Amino acid sequence: MRLFPSAALAAALSLRLSLGLAVYALPAAAAPCGNTAAGFEAWKADFANTARRDGVKAAGLTALSQAQYASRTIAADRNQKSFRYSLEKFMQIRGAATIVAQGRKRKARNPGFYAALERKYGVPAGILIAIHGMETAFGNFMGDSKVVSAIVTLTYDCRRSAFFEPHALGALKLVDQKAITGATLGAKHGEVGHTQFLPGNALKYGVDWDRDGKVNFYSQADALASTAYYLKKKGWRRGKGYQDGQVNYQVLKEWNAATVYQQSLAIMGRQIDQ
Repeated sequence: MRLFPSAALAAALSLRLSLGLAVYALPAAAAPCGNTAAGFEAWKADFANTARRDGVKAAGLTALSQAQYASRTIAADRNQKSFRYSLEKFMQIRGAATIVAQGRKRKARNPGFYAALERKYGVPAGILIAIHGMETAFGNFMGDSKVVSAIVTLTYDCRRSAFFEPHALGALKLVDQKAITGATLGAKHGEVGHTQFLPGNALKYGVDWDRDGKVNFYSQADALASTAYYLKKKGWRRGKGYQDGQVNYQVLKEWNAATVYQQSLAIMGRQIDQ
């Protein structure tokens, strides 16, 4: 909708009145995104309308109203370094040798679980274990930021609002489903659980592997099954390779956009499976 200067708008309304034509209220403008905390509360109130239209219920709307501007999330988002590291430096910083050593032990301790995942989804143990190790050091650190506040803040922030909006809505629906609460902790960008799913993806690809009636991304079984299912749905081909240049390598790009991250997963996955 084109916006008119106030004088032109007043003249247009006056003309309609003089002609006896109906005057209709203009729709209220949506609250704008922002790059600081100023305006966050007004934006949340407006986003609540979007959430209602998308099916978010009372619990999710309450979590939205209680969300706080996540300054640490914004700082982390604007200071991402992974894209600038060499592969060697990245693997050193992320502890690749430790992930591989521990990953082999984890596979040896529970071979039936990983074999069952591969039978169902076609994704081998090595790549799932590499993701698990890379994302949370095998569940030892799953984040210290409130998921809802983080993802809502990123949706409000002007840099990538469109990308994060479905994940904010997903987080609020996860609250409705009692999968998380407004106080649940995750990563700086709102990722949840053992393998750090963005909430919209968690909502869409979550698997109740242990059949306890709920999808719990803080359960290792559910999280790894969900990861395997996600990769399958993104195009993973059973029995095909995942090294650089092979067909399944392209699917790793769906998991993380950083080239060094993709390369690291491929290398560690292969070493774990050897």
